[in-house]
Amino acid sequence: MKTIFLNLRHRYLFITIIIALIFTPGRTKAQEYAIGADLSFLKTAEDRGFGFRENDSIKSGLQIFKDHGYNWIRLRLFHTPKELPNNLEYTIALAGKAKEMGYKFLLDFHYSDTWADPGKQFTPKAWEKMSHNDLVHAVYEYSKATMKSFRDANVLPDMVQIGNEVINGMLWPDGKLPEKWDNFADLVIAGRSGVIEGCDPLNVPKIMIHIDQGGNLEKTKYFFDKLLSYGIIFDYIGQSYYPWWHGTLLDLRNNMNFMSKQYKKPIILVEVAYCASPTEYTRKPAPFPESPEGQRQFLEEVNNIILNTPDNLGAGVFWWEPATMGGRSSRDFFDEKGNVLPVITVFDKWTRK
Repeated sequence: MKTIFLNLRHRYLFITIIIALIFTPGRTKAQEYAIGADLSFLKTAEDRGFGFRENDSIKSGLQIFKDHGYNWIRLRLFHTPKELPNNLEYTIALAGKAKEMGYKFLLDFHYSDTWADPGKQFTPKAWEKMSHNDLVHAVYEYSKATMKSFRDANVLPDMVQIGNEVINGMLWPDGKLPEKWDNFADLVIAGRSGVIEGCDPLNVPKIMIHIDQGGNLEKTKYFFDKLLSYGIIFDYIGQSYYPWWHGTLLDLRNNMNFMSKQYKKPIILVEVAYCASPTEYTRKPAPFPESPEGQRQFLEEVNNIILNTPDNLGAGVFWWEPATMGGRSSRDFFDEKGNVLPVITVFDKWTRK
């Protein structure tokens, strides 16, 4: 192991101890329930002149969600995207608008120039020829510099994901799982350390590790047991849950119960969605109709499962991705004319006085 990585691991251990000493008393504070949405395309839609509507009146997309109890925004960040808009400048601008309106902000590091998910984790082109140790250092420096940019813009995230849906690792082939667990652990440590060192010690975002196994207890257990064996410290478990991929609602309930008892960490379903028109269930029975009303019913049921997680460790839910160009995706909260669908009302009874 090169000296540079040994130094990074030492810094990681030192910073972890210091933060634990500073923040341990605050961990007894009540946890705010996160009602969130990944709105990473919203700015693009509005910049192109698309109007999001409620009751046939055009309104700011952020305002529509705010009016219905949403208190968190999730934004993805690509390293150097060529086609997609989600670079640092774009993300800071959208995060700034959300922060001005009182939203909290979850930053989703993809550590890629494009989409990263269980089926693909492309290393940024700028890092493709790096050795493992150089890649670890690049992740650290990039994470640190990114946090400094958000801090300087006064839009520091409240929570940060170290990678997106990392059940199969990140930054392939270097950090691909299950083959290279040691490398993957190094990369997670580097990302976490960079995030922390890029912030004021008294204002450090919570750290989330996000996988895509909302209804799969066995894979969840394997991943987090192995991750924790490396001594990696994080604050939140993030899960994706799309029922056509990730199991039944009963599977979700069983896994939420398991995670809360086994890991004793707050859990957020950071990606959920259901379709408002026939899409995923055209050839098999659906748990709910793929219709605007079925979409609303799905989110209500998922929310009830989270709220009933043992020890109040069900910490929130985020929809992916409800505000593109209106009707562009059947998972949207808006129809093709921009009118908001009934699913927007799910949290009204929980948040209105």
